[in-house]
Amino acid sequence: MRRAVFLDRDGVINFNRPDYVKSWEEFVFYPFAKPALALLAKKDFLVIIVSNQSSIGRGIVKKETVDEINRRMKEEVEKEGGRIDAIYYCPHKPNEGCPCRKPNPGLLLKASEEWQIDLAKSYMIGDAHSDIEAGKRVGCFSILVLTGRGKEQLHLFLNSPYQYDRLALDLLDAVKFIIKREEGKID
Repeated sequence: MRRAVFLDRDGVINFNRPDYVKSWEEFVFYPFAKPALALLAKKDFLVIIVSNQSSIGRGIVKKETVDEINRRMKEEVEKEGGRIDAIYYCPHKPNEGCPCRKPNPGLLLKASEEWQIDLAKSYMIGDAHSDIEAGKRVGCFSILVLTGRGKEQLHLFLNSPYQYDRLALDLLDAVKFIIKREEGKID
């Protein structure tokens, strides 16, 4: 079975927007994101995006626009030596009860089935409690980054049964930690 590093998109790879990323022009990479993904591409992990994109279900952005943003993001990452193997997203609104909308683990389960991924030997990196919960529900080592909504969501972990395994400043910090952990330099 294969292993993966699952990543949330908005707030991890690119800047979050309170009004959603609605076009490629509004998609702004964090300066450390492409170098982090280039480092990760050198390792034996699938790199898979798992993202809630309720702007589609809310009628704010068309599915085709989200697909175009994701395609261009992937191209830009590849130009810098990185790689994104797959992108999964949930287009539904929070109140629709979709099993693929994080904190539900449906996106991770679907990716696991399609790519034969050992979730217990995989990682989830996100900037929200919902990302960490989704990862923990399937047994992933889960890392909360302090970019995006990370800092403002720290209080949600106080009484939660779903705790992050590691806190990281940003995606690059998280990737460097994963590499050191995999090399046996960190427990």
